[in-house]
Amino acid sequence: MSATKRTNLVVMAAGMGSRFGGLKQTEPFGPNREAILDYSVADAVSAGFDRTVVIIRREMEKDFREVIGRRLEAKTDVRYAFQENDNLPKGFSVSPERTRPLGTGHAVLSARDEIDAPFAVINSDDFYGRESFRILHGALTDDRLSAAMVGFRLGKTLTENGTVNRGICEVKDGMLLGVCEREGIDRESGIPLDAIVSMNMWGFRPDFLDSLEGAFERFLGGMKDPLRDEIYLPFVVDEEIRARRLSVRVLTTPEQWYGVTYREDAESLRKAIAEMIKSGIYK
Repeated sequence: MSATKRTNLVVMAAGMGSRFGGLKQTEPFGPNREAILDYSVADAVSAGFDRTVVIIRREMEKDFREVIGRRLEAKTDVRYAFQENDNLPKGFSVSPERTRPLGTGHAVLSARDEIDAPFAVINSDDFYGRESFRILHGALTDDRLSAAMVGFRLGKTLTENGTVNRGICEVKDGMLLGVCEREGIDRESGIPLDAIVSMNMWGFRPDFLDSLEGAFERFLGGMKDPLRDEIYLPFVVDEEIRARRLSVRVLTTPEQWYGVTYREDAESLRKAIAEMIKSGIYK
């Protein structure tokens, strides 16, 4: 294990936030109008990550950099990548009528030119907790691991304001065997609350991007609905695991996950952050 190895944090921030009712990436949750991403980057820097690559849509760039980007740039080396529907492998195209992004797999692939080291991938609108970043950074600096996923207990990822979709993980001897997407989950769904779920907090080596590009080309060649089909990062990981091309260590975090799937979740997150500040976790 090398304590000095470079590591990147890749943040997916190009989503629409439709159920939330607004742009979650810039929503203020802290006492000084900090967004969730402010806390994630601070936690990542504290854990040892030394570059942050933020994936946005080009139309968002000016507002994003003014509202959040300048604060992030004061903390660490920040690079920007753009998820655009014309950012495709040579020989491929999508309908000009398509407006929605092509999915989280395409988002990560869009950041390829800015990734220069083992890298973590997170959502910009998920609050993962400081310990989660410390655990993942440790895995990325361990040359024995090809990939890792921070897994949360299902009960620590639910909201009282509606149902959620979660990737339920099959785990054996600490290794991920597969991810099954389940929709409409709440506390009465019958899924054990201690089940491990993926919240899109991954760690990869740079060579995973080659596998991701191959999966993306297969996706583009087999699209059934050219206006709506998306390639999801967990589905690519699942495919690579089942083909025995990738081994993923599951890192279980004790942290409570916070998110804002629904507008009503925002107040709960603000209260949680206030308590963390009060207890000294954040300034």
